[in-house]
Amino acid sequence: MQEQSKNNSELMGTSGSPEKINLKGLTLSELAGLVAEWDEPKYRAAQLASWIYGKRVSNFEHMSNLPKGFRAKLMKEASISEVRAVSCTVSDADVATKYLFELTSGDKVESVLMHDQERTTICISSQVGCAMACDFCATGKMGFFRNLSASEILDQFTAIERDLSEDKAVTNVVFMGMGEPLANYDQTLKSVRLLSDSDGYGMSEKRITISTVGLAPRMRQLAREGLKCNLALSLNAATDNVRTRLMPINEKYPIDEVLAAAKEWALATKRKATLEYVLIRDVNDADADAKRLRKLMSRLPCKLNLIPFNEIEDSEFRRPELNRIECFRQIVASGQHVAPIRFSKGHDIAAACGQLRTDFGKPGTMIRKAS
Repeated sequence: MQEQSKNNSELMGTSGSPEKINLKGLTLSELAGLVAEWDEPKYRAAQLASWIYGKRVSNFEHMSNLPKGFRAKLMKEASISEVRAVSCTVSDADVATKYLFELTSGDKVESVLMHDQERTTICISSQVGCAMACDFCATGKMGFFRNLSASEILDQFTAIERDLSEDKAVTNVVFMGMGEPLANYDQTLKSVRLLSDSDGYGMSEKRITISTVGLAPRMRQLAREGLKCNLALSLNAATDNVRTRLMPINEKYPIDEVLAAAKEWALATKRKATLEYVLIRDVNDADADAKRLRKLMSRLPCKLNLIPFNEIEDSEFRRPELNRIECFRQIVASGQHVAPIRFSKGHDIAAACGQLRTDFGKPGTMIRKAS
């Protein structure tokens, strides 16, 4: 029970009461351990999981199949966290909505809801800030402050889901918000399992995507987890020199190593890895880059998303012209590769890929954006 106590203590206080245990973010087995500590029947754990995850209920008084005495105990000793939206900004085309959430710690994170004809996707954050310091990413420019707990990750999902109209349902979740998900491995994986477990939110694993800058050891570890979620690797260059300029992590895990790890993941899961390639004018958009990228793609089962750069503050990078983007795509596609151009939704509200940022002071300090 020592590990159970550790997990519970990590999740305390997210509802504003440090004395109470936050039940959101606990797996069925963890709930079972807690129920046993309370001398309640084992099946109470499944009942709690059903209310918290299946029915999205956070008020113990509404859990009608629990005895009044147990509900009173829960109200005294436990909580179910929720997160507060400081602001909600809708794009002009109504295809994206950006949420600024304030956590009980006072930290803020951004999440994005995206719509198209077939999908309703939530892009969620896994960290406050990011330590990867990618030069084209606004989150990387704000520095890293801390990891999010599984409950704080799930709070983003439930808050946005609750904001949807009755005729809409979340179809996809992407871990592409603020932070490097695989640098917060345990809590990211825990939230993925809770989103996909039948005792959790019940989503299909194949509708969940984890994005990474290329933490090769964690990618290999993910390959052994038995999950069928998607993996998106931010490649963004076809040579190590350019990739290191854009992504300092490449010094530790260069292209050959991250592609080998992606291949290991693809073979283990029998799924294609997705390579993400942000196109930046006069940096990585030349014909030679496209030819090198085409050759790299032949190494593993993969598909490619070409993402025209979304311009951010404090950056001299620019998006290539449309004809250059299309020329690049055609060269890659000539190798029989799938290479669609993905224009990110929400560019007008700074909600597009690489634009999320809540702190504008010196990296490593917490100077909060006015709400």
